[in-house]
Amino acid sequence: MTFSKLGAAITFDVEEEVFNWLCDSDRPIEVQDFTSPNILNSDFSGLVLKYKDKLKSHKGTRGLHGPFFGLDLGNQETEFQKLISKRLLTALDICEQLSAEYMVIHSPFNDWMNLNKRQYPHVQSSTISAMADILEAPLKQASEIGCTLVLENCDDTDPNMRLSAIQDINHPNLRLSLDTGHAFLSHSNYKAPSVIDFISAAEGYLAHVHLQDVDGYADRHWLPGEGSISWPSVIDALRNCSTKLHLVIEVRKNMHRIPNAINHLESLFDL
Repeated sequence: MTFSKLGAAITFDVEEEVFNWLCDSDRPIEVQDFTSPNILNSDFSGLVLKYKDKLKSHKGTRGLHGPFFGLDLGNQETEFQKLISKRLLTALDICEQLSAEYMVIHSPFNDWMNLNKRQYPHVQSSTISAMADILEAPLKQASEIGCTLVLENCDDTDPNMRLSAIQDINHPNLRLSLDTGHAFLSHSNYKAPSVIDFISAAEGYLAHVHLQDVDGYADRHWLPGEGSISWPSVIDALRNCSTKLHLVIEVRKNMHRIPNAINHLESLFDL
């Protein structure tokens, strides 16, 4: 297992002190301003230019959270597939401009699919087939610009479904992302495997991790240690991964506490 330095997901209005701290220590930065509905259908060039200027002093790894609202990667309607693919291609253009090494995309799998694998055996294969069609052009572009698409668990309750999708599509620029909070929510509410089991199920394909804490009720995006996740066991599981991991704290509040949270986590990781 190889860890990069721990980094953080940010938006442009993040506290200057936090942004400078990330840049001064060359930590990973994941840009999250381009996920909102319709933003990629508007003139976002000004924001990209502001980011390029803002990131001039940043030497660490960069990533981008791709669009996901309403963009179901398992959509089997051909016309919708074209639109979803187009949105991902636009986001990859931003990745190229910002020198992002990865882009986060969301998994289409959910608990209904898991519960009905035997009742409707075609659902998983048709979902993976739709993913392959939607991602064909984006993966080609990602390969050309040196960017990896990482497929994040959202409503997944069977981690093997995402793994099967990655293996079936079989593209070197498509790998797995794990969101610790999402995995814990699925475990708490839908009897899905634990967070550490989500990690072990991704072995060999895990490339990116969103570190966030929750209480088991909602997608809180709290700082690690503020919720119910057992962080020592998660860290041990991540240590056992054989792949290089981009580790990114993804929180919604208390952004000013990110430096202290990262320093604490790195002490647990022995980084």
